[in-house]
Amino acid sequence: MTDLPRRHQRARGPEAVRHGRLPRRRGAVAALKLLSAVVVIAVVSIGSVAAYAVWDVARSIKTGVHLQALPGQTPIPQDIPNVAAIPGGVNLLIAGTDSRSDLGGIYNSADEQDASSGAGNNDVTMLLHIAQDHKSMMVVSFPRDLMVPIPDCPSPDGGTIDGSSYAQFNTALSRGGLNCVVATVSKMTGLSIPFAAEINFNGVSAMSNAVGGVNVCLASPVVDDYTNPPLDLPAGEQTIVGDVALSFLRSRHGVGDGSDLGRISNQQVFLSALARKVVSGGVLSNPVQLYGLAKAAVDNITPSDTLTNPTTLVQIALALKDTGLDNMVFVQYPAVTDPDNPNRVIPQESAADALNEALVNDQPVKLTGSTGRAAEDPTATASPAPDAGAGGEPSPVTPTAPATPATPAPGATDTAGGAVELPSTITGQTAAQQTCTKGND
Repeated sequence: MTDLPRRHQRARGPEAVRHGRLPRRRGAVAALKLLSAVVVIAVVSIGSVAAYAVWDVARSIKTGVHLQALPGQTPIPQDIPNVAAIPGGVNLLIAGTDSRSDLGGIYNSADEQDASSGAGNNDVTMLLHIAQDHKSMMVVSFPRDLMVPIPDCPSPDGGTIDGSSYAQFNTALSRGGLNCVVATVSKMTGLSIPFAAEINFNGVSAMSNAVGGVNVCLASPVVDDYTNPPLDLPAGEQTIVGDVALSFLRSRHGVGDGSDLGRISNQQVFLSALARKVVSGGVLSNPVQLYGLAKAAVDNITPSDTLTNPTTLVQIALALKDTGLDNMVFVQYPAVTDPDNPNRVIPQESAADALNEALVNDQPVKLTGSTGRAAEDPTATASPAPDAGAGGEPSPVTPTAPATPATPAPGATDTAGGAVELPSTITGQTAAQQTCTKGND
């Protein structure tokens, strides 16, 4: 990683996990695993799924991480007596670690272990917000290279880990575990987050197999020799499954402009296609697929202790049963180039404020911006892409743009239908949009 500017080096906390030898193998894979919390795990008990399946899933869940409320926050009680949609809203954070520890297989090599081991970094972080009335859902992806304040965090061993006024977002996990990632996102958004899970690389192939693969649209070929296995996908409709799905979600050099922000929008193409298959493609009525997917997910997550009861997982997903694809929105937390480091980004304040306000006020949102750097909507009219900085390492194809002053984004405005229009600098898509991935050519 690039060193921080000298004036920001005070109180940085524990040293981040090294990525020196394999910068292109960083873990940005947890998008598929978000399914475990967003749409699929929780529908395990729908219809004819047997009680045995629920018991077997329950015994697979790892010991939970107790989430501590920030000063001034009151923990939200989450006692769930019945298998029905969870009452009220849900805030659930997914932190995807890039650690190779204990994964086995291809991750046992010395180079892989040297790339990242131990706690790892939260190179993919997503926040699921389900509205109180269950009529809307938003998934917010946080760029790994976002420079933000990290608050004091409770230590997994007791005590407190000092925060920092300026630190890379993806170091929160290695600083203080899942609690620190939750505390950082809570501080950024103003939300109380009672549910969370840490997820590793394993299980992506298993979960994509469990749904029989996911059909994605490629606007141009996707070629990436730096993934394992390498990607060489022709343009058009492609069904990706197993290890190819893992490579597709991890790919940075093969999509968009080669940046981490491009990878986020590529993951949103996959997630929206996956949501359509789950909702419209018969997965909800197939107990075998549902159970297999749930089992693959819980085998590879370390949940907060609020998620160790499988009934809670069931109830969270039941809250989405009637939400509708148009009301499932995937967005990237708005960012612009960091003036101190062109390889990092900082929050675009006015747009971030608008997004945070919609989240805190539990309002449905309407997108007005583009679909992101690596995605395009073939049915939409062209719109200019916002200046968001490249993020990540400089791409050999598209160099990182120099820092430029951001044009202030307009605040969110209510529409006639009650949804809040987000500023056009916020990129993303709905699950209903059948977008296509743009290869890095």
